[in-house]
Amino acid sequence: MLREAVQEDLFELLNLYLSLHEKEIPEDSLHLQQVWSEMISDQRHHVIVKEVEGRIVSSCICVIIPNLTRGVRPYALIENVVTREEDRGKGYASACLEYAKQIAKEGNCYKIMLLTGSKNASTQNFYKGAGYNSEDKTAYIQWLD
Repeated sequence: MLREAVQEDLFELLNLYLSLHEKEIPEDSLHLQQVWSEMISDQRHHVIVKEVEGRIVSSCICVIIPNLTRGVRPYALIENVVTREEDRGKGYASACLEYAKQIAKEGNCYKIMLLTGSKNASTQNFYKGAGYNSEDKTAYIQWLD
């Protein structure tokens, strides 16, 4: 099942993020619960999950960002694309990205942006196969402590 996350998905999603770049699951805290509640209640913030046999196996986040250019049309930003290692290659992340694309289209977005830190050719080819290109823009990141 492909769907948007609900309150009860928090810790399973955090566990999934161990397959992304996280080293440990954060401690349950008021701050964690507040951030999660804010994320899932924000109409522009979409936490997409792929569930198989009652378990979340893949996810991505799609955020719709209001914009004053391009005919006052918003754009979408995709982050935290992840699939459990043992479930990769089954089309789950592709399904999440397609779901995000539909959200962006329904939101009248003029583009979707996605960044990856991976230099792995298979990851690059995955995103190209999903319709993304690395030719049109140059991305810069400034990390904040």
